[in-house]
Amino acid sequence: MCHTETEDLMLLTSYSQVSRERDRNREEIEVNRNHSVRVVLWLFLAVVGAHAATEQQSAVRAKLDNGLRVVVIRNSLAPVATVELNFKVGGDETPDGFPGMAHAQEHMAFRGCTGVTADQTAAIYAQLGGRNNADTQQTITQYFATVPAADLDVALEAQAACLHGIDDSQQEWTEERGAIEQEVARDLSNPTYKFIDRLNQDMFAGTPYAHDPLGTKSSFDATTGEMLKDFYHKWYSPSNAILVIVGDIDPATTLAKVKQWFGNVPDHPLPARPAVDLKPIKSETFTLDSNLPYMLGFIAYRFPGTDSPDYAASQILADVLASQRADLYGMVPAGKALAAEFGMAETYPKASVGFGLVALPAQANADAAMSEMRAILAGYAQKGVPEDLVAAAIRSEVAQAEFQRNSIPGLADVWSTALAAEGRNSPDEDIEAIKRVTLADVNRVAKLYLADQNSISAELKPVPTGQPVAGKGYGGAEEVTSAPTKPVELPAWAADALAKFKVPENFIQVSDTKLPNGIRLIVKTDRTSPTVSVAGAVKHDSDLETPSGQEGVSNILDGLFSYGTQTLDRLAFQKALDDIAANENAGFHFSLDVLKEHFSRGVELLADNELHPALPSEAFAVVQRQTAQFVAGQLHSPGYRTSRALDEALLPAGDPALREVTPDTVGKITLDDVKQFYSATFRPDLTTIVVIGDVTAEEAKEVIGKWFGDWKAAGPKPDTVLPAVPLNRPSAANVADRQAVQDSVTLSEQMDLNRFNQDYYSLQLGNHVLGGGFYATRLYHDLRQVAGYVYSVDVSLAASESRATYSVTYGCNPENVSKARALIQRDLDQMRTQDVSPAELQQAKALLLRQLPLSESSEGSVAGGILGRALIGLPLNEPVEAAKRYAELNADQVKAAFEKYLRPDGFVQIVRGPAPQ
Repeated sequence: MCHTETEDLMLLTSYSQVSRERDRNREEIEVNRNHSVRVVLWLFLAVVGAHAATEQQSAVRAKLDNGLRVVVIRNSLAPVATVELNFKVGGDETPDGFPGMAHAQEHMAFRGCTGVTADQTAAIYAQLGGRNNADTQQTITQYFATVPAADLDVALEAQAACLHGIDDSQQEWTEERGAIEQEVARDLSNPTYKFIDRLNQDMFAGTPYAHDPLGTKSSFDATTGEMLKDFYHKWYSPSNAILVIVGDIDPATTLAKVKQWFGNVPDHPLPARPAVDLKPIKSETFTLDSNLPYMLGFIAYRFPGTDSPDYAASQILADVLASQRADLYGMVPAGKALAAEFGMAETYPKASVGFGLVALPAQANADAAMSEMRAILAGYAQKGVPEDLVAAAIRSEVAQAEFQRNSIPGLADVWSTALAAEGRNSPDEDIEAIKRVTLADVNRVAKLYLADQNSISAELKPVPTGQPVAGKGYGGAEEVTSAPTKPVELPAWAADALAKFKVPENFIQVSDTKLPNGIRLIVKTDRTSPTVSVAGAVKHDSDLETPSGQEGVSNILDGLFSYGTQTLDRLAFQKALDDIAANENAGFHFSLDVLKEHFSRGVELLADNELHPALPSEAFAVVQRQTAQFVAGQLHSPGYRTSRALDEALLPAGDPALREVTPDTVGKITLDDVKQFYSATFRPDLTTIVVIGDVTAEEAKEVIGKWFGDWKAAGPKPDTVLPAVPLNRPSAANVADRQAVQDSVTLSEQMDLNRFNQDYYSLQLGNHVLGGGFYATRLYHDLRQVAGYVYSVDVSLAASESRATYSVTYGCNPENVSKARALIQRDLDQMRTQDVSPAELQQAKALLLRQLPLSESSEGSVAGGILGRALIGLPLNEPVEAAKRYAELNADQVKAAFEKYLRPDGFVQIVRGPAPQ
């Protein structure tokens, strides 16, 4: 079965005004490829509509003499710190005709600041663990880094360098312009981005909100280094900045260091900010072509902005409308939509956007669904919303404020958003405002804002693509024989601090037990907040476990878990979760987030859903039809055909992973088939449960045992490990995508090893010479910093119990596909034939070893890492053992591994987009 549904669905999450270039490496949300559209639409709304939350620990605040505001918050979750420097300038302040000026200036901060070159900046952050980035929003620009707490001084001094000054040289801008224009091309290839860009133009016509801060190729072509310098000198000043620092640090000591490095930066007056004069909305409907496997219908409304006293009530209104107990979501179990949601996005001081969304079969007529969605929203506006749902929404928002404390980078972002973007004194102000919201407030806001004359409608219609066609493989497009990246000499203040690194002590302190029925229970106590999270999985492989002719049975089963249990129907089950403000998901991968006081009740509901799903016949008919409709669209989508072409090129004919779900196979499945599949594959002796939070091992074992302990396995264990495969032959294929203006390129090959092979570590160390450290690593340096061919390039080695795939992915203009591949080919060849330099080896080791504590920066990442290692059969302390291995490796071992396993002439090349030139 092709591994593509997640990729297609995740296109919904790839654009957000609040996350322009954000890659905070917080929690990795794993979406099983069999999950239905509903799950990923939730992810879309989570990205574009995240609310601020609170931090109940005390914050140390200061305002320096030059006007810089500083907030330091101690959080002892992990030996990690996040530094986030927020400038109150963004798309709003850009000059006429240059909508991406703030975005360009953000890019240039990585091209050299006072006393630090571009190469030095990249090398510093690489050796700090590589967790740094920046984003440009409509009203703010943010620079953030998460580093080991012991290295906070280095991160602070690096951030301070850019407040002192950014070089903005014409030469550096000329080189960076290619990368930022590739970012523009990437987003213009995304139908969701194009929808939101068009929506802003219509919703906020005549205001700064109408243009996206991303920018345009034509304006970047006209931008100069002098223009960037002028923009910097106008808006980058201490009094226009807020520095937020969160982590396992001493606030008083940290504040003293901030004063030392930031306090002598001179301040200057700011220009007048552009006025935002909102005009009445011109209600309209528009249609855009899409490359998604389903149709999307939107009805968007202008909602209150963060300055409005109605903002908190509008948040609660959006939560109510999004509830699975509300009428909008009710369109899904009624079989009228594949998914239905409501969310808030594009949140600005003077206005925001609230939108209803329905997902429909690819070739459906959206008129009836759009009319029903509009009628549902109008009905709530006229008659009011249920009081019970308002109370549940308020409970949920307050509970989520507690969970925000479980991520150090997440908490820094919450504070930055509250202070810099919303103008609050603390995130607590948002929560206190939400607590004061009444039913009357929500109904008043609904009546005022959910009005047809206040709305814009849109449809994103899929355009099918043709079958993959043979492409031109690698033929050595140009002569590229330059030497590897030269060593970078760091500033003394960074060199001294980063010169040494050590293998961390065993930080994986957990309780690891097995219950009598075979469940493996792993518990990690963390007192950061009064919350508990559960992450669990039933080890499985649907490609192996699905009976012949029943391809798609796991998809249907997954869709049925949301229909309640044998004792609580769909609505009653959701109400039970709402009553304790818990979030729960069941299936092969299951989870629970709950306040400590409701831990037992939350696990009871999770176990009831996981062990006793209702699987009602009425719901089966709906989910079966929806699954077939989704699959019909997916089979013709460029995302699916790209991934399918890759699988067919990498795997031998008849491989289990090539089994394909079709509308025909889905249509032949019966409810008895689903029940039998569930009985055969859901077993306690294949299940691992990780519990993390404010709970002891004894408490967790008692609760998990109480509610999961009666679960018994029956019959033989199914096979869950795919067989090894032979090495693939080289090939090339192009998949047309009429919506893409940029080519997305994947180079992949099978490797003759598995996750337990010790050479895995040599290859991973080499990969961190190639990538993972921005300009400090070879591929980014060569393809982006020097050539400007790409915005991003990633190298990965994905290894399981029996297989391994090596991949390089990048996006570029069609005329540069072969040029970029030639540079990649050169860099890979050099890994096989030349020793990496001592400086590169040292940097790669520092990058990997300092990443280890960063993996502890959120409870979600901790639980996900533990669960992943348990499922594959690795020791729970494998990261520490890996660190020892990395520290001992030498250049000869890295070269030998690449020479043994990497086949330069063995790559499969799949290009999605316009045909390469």
